[in-house]
Amino acid sequence: MAYTDLDRPPLSERALARSLVTPGGLWSRIEVREETGSTNADVAAAAAQGEPEGLVVVAESQIAGRGRRDRQWTSPPRAGITVSVLLRPGPAVPASAYGWLPLLAGVALVEAVTRVSAVEAALKWPNDLLVGERKCAGILAEVSGDAVVVGIGLNVSTRAGELPETTGVPATSLRVAGAEKIDRDPLLKALLRGIDRWYGGWREASGDAEMCGLLAAYQRHCTTIGRDVRVLLPAGGERTGEAVAVDRDGQLVVRTGEAVDFRVSAGDVLHVR
Repeated sequence: MAYTDLDRPPLSERALARSLVTPGGLWSRIEVREETGSTNADVAAAAAQGEPEGLVVVAESQIAGRGRRDRQWTSPPRAGITVSVLLRPGPAVPASAYGWLPLLAGVALVEAVTRVSAVEAALKWPNDLLVGERKCAGILAEVSGDAVVVGIGLNVSTRAGELPETTGVPATSLRVAGAEKIDRDPLLKALLRGIDRWYGGWREASGDAEMCGLLAAYQRHCTTIGRDVRVLLPAGGERTGEAVAVDRDGQLVVRTGEAVDFRVSAGDVLHVR
């Protein structure tokens, strides 16, 4: 594949597979596509055809990517990591625990970014990666039958002038944030190894996020806890208060001054301070 931007070399499918598809590991097949509409849609289609757990689809360019609430997710070719994975938690994990999977991916992502790129990153509940209070990555999980497709979009070498306009949290990239390393290959490997490690422990604990340490790890990295927040509810309306915790079900606990704390399972959360 020809490319002209030396700061943005292509990913090697063969090298990724050699490192990540290992005996006893989670990942069974790695596909790197030069262009696709949506990696989540590609993996969901494969899941519907009976693809086993462990498929990874990476796109160098994604032209119809979606975030939560059908927001668009765009990035110049090879400037970021756009990846979706296929998980089948199986009968040992109740479907009620599947809501932890995007949070699990968030923990793996913040650990990979912090370790490889040496920037201070944090998680905004439920599924945004923030660097310097700006959004650097988003995560979208979708249930497809007995499968869960988890998609991650991370801005890596995107320049300031290439960042999209947003109506919410301003966007950033690892490059703009001054990361020491913006090589996508070690970032992607660290991310997928982290998902493998956390997912294995979570599934072994039958989806109990507290038992496997996932709840404590998420709370440690979550910058929403301790902040005043506005919660925009899916059905309309909003609630305000102080985010005080994430509970065992992955819900955000908001103290509103009423007798009982408000628990958020879905909605947009805005940091007020």
